[in-house]
Amino acid sequence: MSTMSSFKINHCIEELREKRDEIKKILQVEEEEKANIQKDLVVLTKRLAEIDDSLSRKYAYTNEYDKTIHEVEAAYSKIMESSQALLHVLKSDQF
Repeated sequence: MSTMSSFKINHCIEELREKRDEIKKILQVEEEEKANIQKDLVVLTKRLAEIDDSLSRKYAYTNEYDKTIHEVEAAYSKIMESSQALLHVLKSDQF
């Protein structure tokens, strides 16, 4: 093999190594980014579960409040009706 051919082959091999090293650097950066995203995903998934739980409890509380408000309003309405009926009876008895 001639010296020129040997030089060209060595040059090509060196270029391939440089390209490989560049890709390895990119791989390392992307692996670090992937690891960070996975950590963030774990944290965000946990937080999402906590928020879902909190929302479920709060919706249940608001439903209970709605039910209680409706019951109190209905009872108050009956009290007012009874009060009006009683006043009507009292007024009728006085004459």
